[in-house]
Amino acid sequence: MKAKILSVEGKKIKEIELPGIFFQPIRIDIVSRILEIKKTKQPYAPSPVAGKQHSASGKVVHRRHVWKSSYGRGMSRIPRKIFSRRGSQFNWGGAEVASTRGGRRAHPPKTIAMINTGKINKKEMKNALASALSATIDKKIVASKYEKLTEKDIENLPLIVEPKILLLKTKELFSSLKKILGKKLFEIISKKKKIRSGKGKLRGRKYKSTAGLLIVMGNNEKIKTRVIETKKVNNLSIIDLARGGLGRLTIYTENAIKELGEKFNNSSRHGQIRELGEKFK
Repeated sequence: MKAKILSVEGKKIKEIELPGIFFQPIRIDIVSRILEIKKTKQPYAPSPVAGKQHSASGKVVHRRHVWKSSYGRGMSRIPRKIFSRRGSQFNWGGAEVASTRGGRRAHPPKTIAMINTGKINKKEMKNALASALSATIDKKIVASKYEKLTEKDIENLPLIVEPKILLLKTKELFSSLKKILGKKLFEIISKKKKIRSGKGKLRGRKYKSTAGLLIVMGNNEKIKTRVIETKKVNNLSIIDLARGGLGRLTIYTENAIKELGEKFNNSSRHGQIRELGEKFK
């Protein structure tokens, strides 16, 4: 399949053959599993010795004829520390357990439960990245990701532009993107940040933000502005392409398309992706 290369004015210059990586069947199940494994969370928990720094030595003995026993005193069998004593009579105070003063928490958060130890096979990673790339040229998936868009609003997928766009300054870049994307698509390219509703505001996640537009460029290319998120081919990951779900609005430079073809079509498996993809269309 051939795709159009657009100029900075949004007009067709020439055509380029798309590499086979863009025609792999889209495996939503693999992508969603990898996104779940890739999630990062800051582990938090109370100190391991919290509520245990005292002189209580285990549960009080509850047997007859034993010194320091709680038998016959109507006492619960919780760990206790001794404040004072008179012979075999003790002034006890409960300690350590959650129901006592100064005791530990009943079911505290544990760091071990927050550390993600999931593993991903190399072939699954390749399939997931190929699926994420394929989703960026699928009108149906891109439209389903953005509420404001329908399939009719999306044209010229995949969006491939000439390398000259990377040399433009911010104002010129936005003017060029407006011509390339059109009015509907241009409205969703900028990152939008809003305050989250609910208690998440109190828990370190006050803001929610959209993914915005992604520009994928060649490894030796540079861009003048930092307003729009950019990634080089070698640093491109599933998180970049599928943040919040498959179908992120993505623009590729001509060099990026060539380098993606070289990177993935070297292996025998991905050399046959194109034929496989045609069967699933």
